[in-house]
Amino acid sequence: MSDIEIAQQATMQNITEIATQKLGLQEDDLDNYGRYKAKVSLQVMDDLADKADGKLILVTAISPTPAGEGKTTTTIGLSDALNRIGKQATVCVREPSMGPCFGLKGGAAGGGYSQVVPMEDINLHFTGDFHAIAAAHNLLAAMIDNHIHHGNALQLDTRKITWQRVVDMNDRALRQITIGMGGPANG
Repeated sequence: MSDIEIAQQATMQNITEIATQKLGLQEDDLDNYGRYKAKVSLQVMDDLADKADGKLILVTAISPTPAGEGKTTTTIGLSDALNRIGKQATVCVREPSMGPCFGLKGGAAGGGYSQVVPMEDINLHFTGDFHAIAAAHNLLAAMIDNHIHHGNALQLDTRKITWQRVVDMNDRALRQITIGMGGPANG
Protein backbone atom coordinates (compact mmCIF):
# COMPACT_ATOMS: atom_id res chain seq x y z
CA MET A 1 0.00 0.00 0.00
CA SER A 2 1.35 3.46 -0.87
CA ASP A 3 1.91 6.24 1.67
CA ILE A 4 -1.07 8.22 0.38
CA GLU A 5 -3.33 5.14 0.59
CA ILE A 6 -2.23 4.54 4.19
CA ALA A 7 -2.81 8.20 5.03
CA GLN A 8 -6.25 8.25 3.45
CA GLN A 9 -7.32 5.14 5.38
CA ALA A 10 -6.25 6.58 8.73
CA THR A 11 -8.98 7.52 11.19
CA MET A 12 -7.98 10.96 12.39
CA GLN A 13 -8.78 12.24 15.87
CA ASN A 14 -10.00 15.74 16.58
CA ILE A 15 -6.98 17.86 17.53
CA THR A 16 -8.86 19.42 20.44
CA GLU A 17 -9.54 15.96 21.91
CA ILE A 18 -5.88 15.02 21.54
CA ALA A 19 -4.73 18.27 23.17
CA THR A 20 -7.13 18.08 26.10
CA GLN A 21 -7.13 14.33 26.77
CA LYS A 22 -3.52 13.39 26.00
CA LEU A 23 -1.64 16.61 26.69
CA GLY A 24 -3.73 18.17 29.43
CA LEU A 25 -4.22 21.41 27.53
CA GLN A 26 -7.35 23.53 27.55
CA GLU A 27 -9.38 24.21 24.43
CA ASP A 28 -8.44 27.91 24.71
CA ASP A 29 -4.74 26.93 24.47
CA LEU A 30 -5.22 26.08 20.80
CA ASP A 31 -5.46 28.08 17.63
CA ASN A 32 -7.32 25.58 15.45
CA TYR A 33 -6.91 25.19 11.71
CA GLY A 34 -9.93 22.98 11.13
CA ARG A 35 -10.60 19.82 13.13
CA TYR A 36 -7.23 18.11 12.73
CA LYS A 37 -4.57 20.82 12.97
CA ALA A 38 -3.77 23.47 15.56
CA LYS A 39 -1.02 25.60 16.99
CA VAL A 40 -0.46 25.75 20.72
CA SER A 41 -0.54 29.24 22.23
CA LEU A 42 2.76 30.57 23.56
CA GLN A 43 0.85 31.39 26.77
CA VAL A 44 1.07 27.68 27.59
CA MET A 45 4.80 28.12 28.21
CA ASP A 46 4.06 30.67 30.94
CA ASP A 47 1.30 28.47 32.36
CA LEU A 48 3.73 25.55 32.64
CA ALA A 49 6.66 27.57 34.03
CA ASP A 50 6.37 25.98 37.48
CA LYS A 51 6.53 22.42 36.09
CA ALA A 52 9.68 20.45 35.36
CA ASP A 53 11.01 20.73 31.82
CA GLY A 54 10.48 17.80 29.51
CA LYS A 55 13.08 16.27 27.24
CA LEU A 56 13.69 17.52 23.70
CA ILE A 57 14.77 15.27 20.87
CA LEU A 58 15.77 17.11 17.69
CA VAL A 59 15.75 15.10 14.48
CA THR A 60 17.85 16.69 11.74
CA ALA A 61 19.92 15.73 8.71
CA ILE A 62 22.51 17.28 6.41
CA SER A 63 22.79 14.85 3.52
CA PRO A 64 19.80 15.26 1.21
CA THR A 65 18.70 12.39 -1.00
CA PRO A 66 16.22 12.46 -3.89
CA ALA A 67 13.55 10.98 -1.61
CA GLY A 68 14.42 13.18 1.39
CA GLU A 69 16.40 12.20 4.47
CA GLY A 70 13.60 10.59 6.49
CA LYS A 71 13.45 13.20 9.26
CA THR A 72 9.65 13.26 9.46
CA THR A 73 9.36 9.46 9.29
CA THR A 74 11.94 9.14 12.07
CA THR A 75 10.24 11.84 14.18
CA ILE A 76 6.75 10.36 13.91
CA GLY A 77 8.01 6.80 14.43
CA LEU A 78 10.01 7.86 17.49
CA SER A 79 6.99 9.64 18.99
CA ASP A 80 4.76 6.63 18.32
CA ALA A 81 7.31 4.31 19.93
CA LEU A 82 7.74 6.51 23.04
CA ASN A 83 3.97 6.73 23.49
CA ARG A 84 3.64 2.96 23.03
CA ILE A 85 6.05 2.31 25.92
CA GLY A 86 4.14 4.69 28.18
CA LYS A 87 6.04 7.94 27.73
CA GLN A 88 4.08 11.10 26.97
CA ALA A 89 5.56 12.28 23.67
CA THR A 90 4.41 15.11 21.44
CA VAL A 91 5.77 16.09 18.04
CA CYS A 92 6.35 19.51 16.55
CA VAL A 93 7.08 19.26 12.84
CA ARG A 94 8.05 22.37 10.94
CA GLU A 95 6.66 22.89 7.51
CA PRO A 96 8.54 20.93 4.86
CA SER A 97 11.01 22.14 2.31
CA MET A 98 9.93 23.18 -1.14
CA GLY A 99 10.99 19.92 -2.82
CA PRO A 100 7.73 18.10 -2.11
CA CYS A 101 5.70 21.14 -3.13
CA PHE A 102 7.16 20.89 -6.62
CA GLY A 103 7.03 17.09 -6.77
CA LEU A 104 10.83 16.77 -6.59
CA LYS A 105 10.99 14.34 -3.66
CA GLY A 106 8.88 12.53 -1.09
CA GLY A 107 5.73 13.90 0.48
CA ALA A 108 7.51 15.51 3.48
CA ALA A 109 4.90 13.95 5.73
CA GLY A 110 6.79 10.81 6.65
CA GLY A 111 6.10 7.39 5.22
CA GLY A 112 4.29 4.15 5.79
CA TYR A 113 2.61 4.12 9.18
CA SER A 114 4.91 6.87 10.50
CA GLN A 115 3.49 9.92 8.79
CA VAL A 116 1.60 13.12 9.46
CA VAL A 117 -2.02 13.15 8.33
CA PRO A 118 -3.75 14.68 6.52
CA MET A 119 -0.64 14.43 4.37
CA GLU A 120 -2.28 16.35 1.51
CA ASP A 121 -2.30 19.48 3.69
CA ILE A 122 1.43 19.49 4.38
CA ASN A 123 2.91 22.26 2.22
CA LEU A 124 4.27 25.77 2.55
CA HIS A 125 0.78 27.16 3.18
CA PHE A 126 0.02 24.77 6.04
CA THR A 127 -1.05 27.49 8.49
CA GLY A 128 -0.33 30.64 6.50
CA ASP A 129 2.89 31.41 8.36
CA PHE A 130 5.18 31.34 5.35
CA HIS A 131 2.90 33.63 3.43
CA ALA A 132 2.69 36.08 6.36
CA ILE A 133 6.47 36.13 6.82
CA ALA A 134 7.12 36.60 3.10
CA ALA A 135 4.48 39.35 2.87
CA ALA A 136 5.98 41.21 5.86
CA HIS A 137 9.48 40.85 4.40
CA ASN A 138 8.34 42.13 1.01
CA LEU A 139 6.50 45.06 2.63
CA LEU A 140 9.65 46.13 4.48
CA ALA A 141 11.74 45.74 1.32
CA ALA A 142 9.28 47.92 -0.62
CA MET A 143 9.23 50.54 2.13
CA ILE A 144 13.03 50.79 2.19
CA ASP A 145 13.21 50.85 -1.60
CA ASN A 146 10.58 53.62 -1.69
CA HIS A 147 12.44 55.58 1.00
CA ILE A 148 15.67 55.41 -1.00
CA HIS A 149 13.88 56.31 -4.24
CA HIS A 150 12.39 59.45 -2.62
CA GLY A 151 15.67 60.91 -1.37
CA ASN A 152 17.01 58.55 1.32
CA ALA A 153 16.54 60.98 4.23
CA LEU A 154 17.92 58.35 6.62
CA GLN A 155 21.13 58.15 4.54
CA LEU A 156 20.92 54.37 4.25
CA ASP A 157 24.06 52.96 2.65
CA THR A 158 22.54 50.92 -0.16
CA ARG A 159 25.76 48.93 -0.52
CA LYS A 160 25.28 47.52 2.96
CA ILE A 161 21.63 46.49 2.83
CA THR A 162 21.38 42.71 3.04
CA TRP A 163 18.36 40.48 3.32
CA GLN A 164 18.25 37.20 5.23
CA ARG A 165 16.22 34.31 3.85
CA VAL A 166 12.60 34.24 4.96
CA VAL A 167 11.45 31.24 2.94
CA ASP A 168 13.06 27.81 3.08
CA MET A 169 14.46 27.51 -0.43
CA ASN A 170 17.76 26.92 -2.11
CA ASP A 171 18.60 29.40 -4.87
CA ARG A 172 21.30 27.39 -6.64
CA ALA A 173 20.55 29.13 -9.94
CA LEU A 174 21.47 32.51 -8.43
CA ARG A 175 24.88 31.57 -7.07
CA GLN A 176 26.87 32.71 -10.11
CA ILE A 177 25.00 35.99 -10.70
CA THR A 178 26.68 39.31 -9.88
CA ILE A 179 24.37 42.22 -9.05
CA GLY A 180 24.76 45.77 -7.79
CA MET A 181 27.68 46.84 -9.95
CA GLY A 182 26.43 50.43 -10.28
CA GLY A 183 28.24 51.88 -7.25
CA PRO A 184 26.69 53.51 -4.15
CA ALA A 185 23.74 55.08 -5.98
CA ASN A 186 22.75 51.94 -7.91
CA GLY A 187 24.16 49.17 -5.75
